[in-house]
Amino acid sequence: MMSIADKSSLRHAQFGDSSRRIRLQTFVRLRWLAVAGQTVTVLIVWRLLDFPLPLIEALLLIAALAAANLFLSYRFSPTHRLEPTAAFALLGFDLLQMAGLLFITGGLANPFAPLICVPVIISFASQPLLPSLALLALAIVCTTALAFTPYSVPWYPDHALAVEPVMQVGVWCAIASMMSFAAFYAYRVSHEATQLADALAATELVLEREKHLSQLDGLAAAAAHELGTPLATITVVAKEMQRELGNDERYAEDVALLRSQSERCRDILRRLTSLSTDNEEHMRRLPLSSLIEEVTAPHRQFGIEIKLIEASSRHGEPVGNRNAGILYGLGNLIENAVDYAHSTVTLTVEHGAEIVAVTIEDDGQGFAPDVLLRIGEPYMSSRPASQDRAGGLGLGLFIAKTLLERSGAILSFSNRQPEGSGARVRIEWPRWRMETDQ
Repeated sequence: MMSIADKSSLRHAQFGDSSRRIRLQTFVRLRWLAVAGQTVTVLIVWRLLDFPLPLIEALLLIAALAAANLFLSYRFSPTHRLEPTAAFALLGFDLLQMAGLLFITGGLANPFAPLICVPVIISFASQPLLPSLALLALAIVCTTALAFTPYSVPWYPDHALAVEPVMQVGVWCAIASMMSFAAFYAYRVSHEATQLADALAATELVLEREKHLSQLDGLAAAAAHELGTPLATITVVAKEMQRELGNDERYAEDVALLRSQSERCRDILRRLTSLSTDNEEHMRRLPLSSLIEEVTAPHRQFGIEIKLIEASSRHGEPVGNRNAGILYGLGNLIENAVDYAHSTVTLTVEHGAEIVAVTIEDDGQGFAPDVLLRIGEPYMSSRPASQDRAGGLGLGLFIAKTLLERSGAILSFSNRQPEGSGARVRIEWPRWRMETDQ
């Protein structure tokens, strides 16, 4: 069974850091939207409202953004994904362009001043943390500079719109706090979504691997069937050769060996074929007791006693289709229990007319109280590893929990206290789901 460390390294090899790289086409489209919005706003203020403003300077700043967009569209493919450094440079340019436009149109008194937060939020939602923090610092500096602009906000010529220093400070604090909060929120949501997507992809890889292993018996039967015809031909030819050359001392021994080995191959293929046809139903349909034995057998050789308590009689036990997700999920939970147990792992199996339940308990340290509510999150270690055992609950537990829940199970995690030390995991299915699950 794949270890937790292997799963984490698999995720890194499979996904790396590319999942937080944004496509250039996304930047280009957002920039064209910004160019259109800025152009329309400036023209409405200048033409419709007839407010005085530095029109030439404003249009030059907008043209600079459009020119940069045209250059990027010509120079790079739309599917190009930006490295963190390149993304920082582009978002920094957007930030400075927006700051310049606000600076010549009233600074913090401009009602559009909060738009300076947009590049920062985009960065925290799509880029690594360090470049995003650098962009946040640059945005704070630009916001501070906006408070000292000598330009007044476009307004009616016969009315002076004066903004008191206290209001300037209040607006600065509002923008800085909104920028910081929105950036942190966007980063956390994006980071957790990326982790979840990568973990679910790893879950699919594990499930496909388990299904592939469970289908090897069918492949063996198919191979036996396909090899049967050419091997029969070889056997017939070997018999003819033995009849013709059996008395020739030069070839008799070799021909006899050829015939005996062909017969041996036929016996092997016959056993493979009969194994598939005789036991196909047994392999496809799995009683609960056989399922438990299959998932516990690989973990009995590690010096930890695995006790099996059957709270219900085997008579009338549920028999379901062989489910690779259930086999892997239960096996992973038992593996974790063995890893953290001091000496004993106890499995309690019970079934009734409505419910099928498996409870896994160990005599280790148990779950830390502050992480019980977060168990099952990907890439999180939920129990301290003992001194002589490596590993930690994280991606492996997430995969096991996800696969079991797909089969209709409900999982609950708790500690055994006060009856003893250690952790307890209870997996419960509606009986009909286990018996009909595909």
